[in-house]
Amino acid sequence: MARAPPPSGLSADEKHAYEQLAFFYKHGLGYANEMANRPQTLYALADSPVGLAAWMIDHDAASEGLIARVFAGNSEGLTRDDILDNITLYWFTNTAISSARLYWESKLAFFAPKNIPIPVAVSAFPDELYQAPRSWTEKAYPKLIHYNRLPKGGHFAAWEQPDLFVQEMRTAFKSLHSGEAK
Repeated sequence: MARAPPPSGLSADEKHAYEQLAFFYKHGLGYANEMANRPQTLYALADSPVGLAAWMIDHDAASEGLIARVFAGNSEGLTRDDILDNITLYWFTNTAISSARLYWESKLAFFAPKNIPIPVAVSAFPDELYQAPRSWTEKAYPKLIHYNRLPKGGHFAAWEQPDLFVQEMRTAFKSLHSGEAK
């Protein structure tokens, strides 16, 4: 995918997502591959809080850029304390390795449509590894009850943009409470 041109006939949103995915496959997949194929090498993260911080900060290019801007003094929704608190939480609970477990256990292809048969809500954050277009989301989740493209947020949106995330959760599940979901 990283070397292939986008398929013809993609909408603007689909082309943008395709380009984000191509970038990820070319520049970002190593992180996930390491967790999926060689998780035992990650045990060193439990030995060094500095190593753990470096691993967490370098998750993906957009997240690393966000954290760098915060440490440079920009207002981005996170503070330095938020970043250090998150790393500290992983350190004190010794959960860096277990947080990667889903990569080791998953036998599914990355980003493959899953045909989830239950109601699903998708909040498409622009700095996620890819911002899923509605057309792709509807194919992957036949019982889609909510879809929204947001103005900011990334892979760790609940942490980066908690107010937006909570608003999305409330909106998404309101239809379940009111009986609007199919």
